[in-house]
Amino acid sequence: MQVIRQMSAATLVVMAALAGTSGVAPAGQYAWRSEMPAESDQLGRRFAPPEGFVRIPVPEGSFAAWLRGLPLKPDGTSVLLHTGAPKWRQDVHAAVIDIDTGTRDLQQCADAVMRLRAEWQFARGEIRRIAFNDTGGSKPMQFSRWAAGERPRAEGRALVWAKRSSPDASYASFRRYMDTVFTWAGTHSLERELLPVRDGRVEIGDVIIKGGFPGHAVLVADVAEHPTTGERRFLLIQSFMPAQDMHVLKGRDTPDGSPWFRLGPDQPFVTPEWIFPPGSLRRWPTGTGQG
Repeated sequence: MQVIRQMSAATLVVMAALAGTSGVAPAGQYAWRSEMPAESDQLGRRFAPPEGFVRIPVPEGSFAAWLRGLPLKPDGTSVLLHTGAPKWRQDVHAAVIDIDTGTRDLQQCADAVMRLRAEWQFARGEIRRIAFNDTGGSKPMQFSRWAAGERPRAEGRALVWAKRSSPDASYASFRRYMDTVFTWAGTHSLERELLPVRDGRVEIGDVIIKGGFPGHAVLVADVAEHPTTGERRFLLIQSFMPAQDMHVLKGRDTPDGSPWFRLGPDQPFVTPEWIFPPGSLRRWPTGTGQG
């Protein structure tokens, strides 16, 4: 007990967070918000499945269920850049996600994918699971180390972590950590973290990605299936360059601009602002896209 009394309050907060008892938002909530979105403003309520299709079932508390509940801004909202100026194209999105972009040119395509994955883990109290590799390929950038007060610094081609700050596992600290991830990671590193989906069967939470400088990545936010044919259609979320509001994409080649995409076997995958080569579908290595 004497040892515990000598610990700082901040250290105890970090210890509680790593034990999964930090008091962060429970499963299904969105830590950047003070309240749950109204049902009518949730992604899964805004977009009805295509005719003849039904949404696939997902486990409660899963990444898939969390993505379906993402809050959306009002219908007709423009996509804004990190500067606050409108994006030069307003014809590629069907909805805008109600989440901050930040004021710097950081939260671009792969960054948006990593942000949403980490937000879900943070909401579940899974502090130890939040980690992303840096582009240089050194050790993973772990939020647990950040929360304990360590910070990365470039030494040559590697990032070296050392204690440089007070322990802090708060949401504000998490958000600063994510900006650091955006600085040191991208499509090149994320593509190597994810596992190829060989059968092409899309699941919620999957990522379609082409690593590079530049590359691009989009996140599968919902999936509907035809009960007879087994065909799957899916919704996609992206950010782009420069950093901009995350948004649900419209289809480029569909007559009505439907946001429900399909993935053809061994074919390039076309989105309004990028063409991905065949074989670009990836999945998180900790399990299915549903988390």
